[in-house]
Amino acid sequence: MTWKKTRETEVVDTMTDAQDHRTEEDAPLTEQPTMIQLMKEDLQAARAQDPAARSDLEVAIGYSGIHAMWSHRVAHELWKRKAGKAPARLLSQFMRFLTGVEIHPGATIGRRPFIDHGSMIVIGETAVIGDDVLMYQGATLGGRALDKTERHPKIGNNVMLGSGAMLIGPVTVGDDVAIGSNAVVVRDIPSDSIALGLPASHRHKEGNYPLDPRHDLIDPATLL
Repeated sequence: MTWKKTRETEVVDTMTDAQDHRTEEDAPLTEQPTMIQLMKEDLQAARAQDPAARSDLEVAIGYSGIHAMWSHRVAHELWKRKAGKAPARLLSQFMRFLTGVEIHPGATIGRRPFIDHGSMIVIGETAVIGDDVLMYQGATLGGRALDKTERHPKIGNNVMLGSGAMLIGPVTVGDDVAIGSNAVVVRDIPSDSIALGLPASHRHKEGNYPLDPRHDLIDPATLL
């Protein structure tokens, strides 16, 4: 009887160890959000960052930046398919006509972006934008080469692009960066920085407070 119980215990322990091992090795990767989830997050980001927004319905109906972003979500998925490139371009051009925001369907945009006062914004084909990026009117992510290479900017997370800011060429902007209005960025900007001027120069924040560009939306120079 004792041997039988011991044997049963060993079998159970072995099965448990095998299950634990299988769980660790075969666990699925983190699921990517669906397009609907991304669109809901886009809406929530607009509500959170615009004090004038009074309801989800108002944002969904009346915000051109949301319309441009939602159409880009669809166009980007079409762009990934061989037969979808022409429809993707047509959709992006139609939305440019409606909103004044031109986003190439090949551009990669992360979660919870917000285009405030969407107008005259240009985002090129190979641009990459991280999560929680805020863009004001007139911001441009453009290229400066004719080669079919990665010729547009790469933007990190939690970045603010002021109105009229221009990022030209394959520059890299780190996380937690504020780029001032009408700044022209032609060189890399490290994380936790402020970029101002033409051409833009950067400096790290001063003081012991954390840099949060989203709380200094009017003039990043207030953080200098």
